[in-house]
Amino acid sequence: MQTSFSEIVREAFKVRCDVFAELLEETTQLICKESKDTTRIGVLGRLAKLEPSGEALIVGDLHGDLESLVDIFNESGFFRILSRKEDAVLVFLGDYGDRGAYSAEIYYVVSSLKLLFPEQVILMRGNHEGPMDLLAEPHDLPAQLQTRFGENWTEVYSKINNLFTCLYLAVTVEERYLLVHGGLPPQVERLEDLAFAHNEHPKQSFLEDLLWSDPDEMIKGTSASPRGAGRLFGENVTRQVLDRLNVRILIRGHEPCQDGFKIGHNGRVLTLFSRKGPPYFNAYGAYLDLRLSERYERAEQLIPYIHKF
Repeated sequence: MQTSFSEIVREAFKVRCDVFAELLEETTQLICKESKDTTRIGVLGRLAKLEPSGEALIVGDLHGDLESLVDIFNESGFFRILSRKEDAVLVFLGDYGDRGAYSAEIYYVVSSLKLLFPEQVILMRGNHEGPMDLLAEPHDLPAQLQTRFGENWTEVYSKINNLFTCLYLAVTVEERYLLVHGGLPPQVERLEDLAFAHNEHPKQSFLEDLLWSDPDEMIKGTSASPRGAGRLFGENVTRQVLDRLNVRILIRGHEPCQDGFKIGHNGRVLTLFSRKGPPYFNAYGAYLDLRLSERYERAEQLIPYIHKF
């Protein structure tokens, strides 16, 4: 296995199709077999429970922007932190591919990180890793893989799609945080509803809400989303769901942010966006470096730990 982050990145540009497919298969098997008995991360279905201790680096949407991921690791030094501190955790909020030129390389890097630090890396599912009936458009990944690997590209694409089904839908830190990619299902009553949302799709909308929905400052309750999937939800929904789940702050990705992050719903929602450049043209990307033992009531209190780049 690679011994430095820079070596992983270099290998991402050289890896053969068959080796990449094998790595994806190994990553998928590792994640799908995770349980409370095999990892220090508490696992319930597709929900990961983190203890309120140690340090967490939280990365938002990347969308094929490998340069931003390299910047995050160079600035944070988190590869070394993962190597030295067993209670350090790296969480990706999803949307690894599409829109940027290096989708395949991003999937290679995050999969390699998971294999290298199996009990410290959590890969979450975004709407660009959704099931086929909820898959985001434009979906650039197949064309990028075909350019990269030629006629054998479908082998890698099939393995990546298998990986999608194992990615986590939510992460919790008791009495502190809920992490999802998109939004909150208003009808959620307990954490088990999030953990097994994939099993109830499509007859229930929980998975669609987790991957696609967005908070809105102007509405109460919910309304149709301009995205064509998911829905907009108001502050009252955020307050009710977070209170039911005994957490204070929702941390999510999914939405481009000019400054790399934004705070909404009276401080109950923090949105992170970790890629820069077209087609979003945001001035900054951002990530969050958080001490999980600290307890905060409002997302504004997290601003000192948000790093813009």
